[in-house]
Amino acid sequence: MNWPLLAFMTVLILLGCKPEEKPLPILSKKEEVNGEMVYQQIPDFAFIGQDSNRVSNATFAGKAYVADFFFTSCPTICPVMTRNMLKIYERFQDSAELLLLSHTIDPKRDSVGRLAQYARNLGVRSGKWFFVTGDKDEIYAIADDYFNVVIEDPTLPDGFDHSGRFVLVDPQRHIRAYCQGTDSVAVKKFMEDIETLLDEI
Repeated sequence: MNWPLLAFMTVLILLGCKPEEKPLPILSKKEEVNGEMVYQQIPDFAFIGQDSNRVSNATFAGKAYVADFFFTSCPTICPVMTRNMLKIYERFQDSAELLLLSHTIDPKRDSVGRLAQYARNLGVRSGKWFFVTGDKDEIYAIADDYFNVVIEDPTLPDGFDHSGRFVLVDPQRHIRAYCQGTDSVAVKKFMEDIETLLDEI
């Protein structure tokens, strides 16, 4: 019996029997519409990006994107979040199907110019990673839609309390995955979820 050939054929069979990757679940909240339960979408939004351009739902049409909430002067979790978001940027920078969206929660200090400088310091492309500012109430309101908690708290050293989640949104504006942006292990798994979603679209 030709044992090397048999071993080779066994490997081929096992590879062929590899189970297909399951699609990511839809994690968005459900709501009743005309008597039917449907998944909520990320609502319409319009903010200003680091290039003074309008950034809205239309910017992400047909794309998946990762969203987070931060501010440039944050001394606590934001630097860690930014380093981990930069890992996502670097891994998927050549993917036309994925964009990144970071909302400042400190629009009073994070001007368009300041966000532009922040992006330049990171060395990222503005058409790939959008840093946006806008009306504070609108930013704080939409944070809840992304499963993020954002609270202005003057008793804290940096003046804000926020959850630091990264959220993956599909082209239909549904949430498909999220992770804690300060947890490197969770972010690594999150990037695998991104790969799964990109294979789906």
